[in-house]
Amino acid sequence: MAASMTDSTWTVACFCAQWCGACRNWFEPFQALSEKYPDVIFLWIDIEDHADLLDTLEIDNFPCLLIQYGDIVNFFGAIHPDIKVAERLLLNHHSSRLEEMKSWILASKERIQWQDEANIRRLFRQAAQSA
Repeated sequence: MAASMTDSTWTVACFCAQWCGACRNWFEPFQALSEKYPDVIFLWIDIEDHADLLDTLEIDNFPCLLIQYGDIVNFFGAIHPDIKVAERLLLNHHSSRLEEMKSWILASKERIQWQDEANIRRLFRQAAQSA
């Protein structure tokens, strides 16, 4: 999967858990959203099945969504399990220019921290190197 993520690829990852009822209910709408935007990589990541990949991430609430462009993490956090919210977040970030994204991520300590801890592309590379 990491090989298909490039510097100009949009990625949306949903971090969930099988035991989470909200996550189970959100799976089909998330799949439908992925079909609506075929140019975006959508990942459904069960935190228990991929604990080795996510050992640096602290995910306290579900569903947790990540929106990333290349190596720029634009959003990372728990959201209300409403697919329309996820779609609005994606479209808002997707319409941003690269310069805007770079400026926006430096605007808070939390966003800067996302770049280091939540970069899914980097996490996949690290997992591949460890294997």
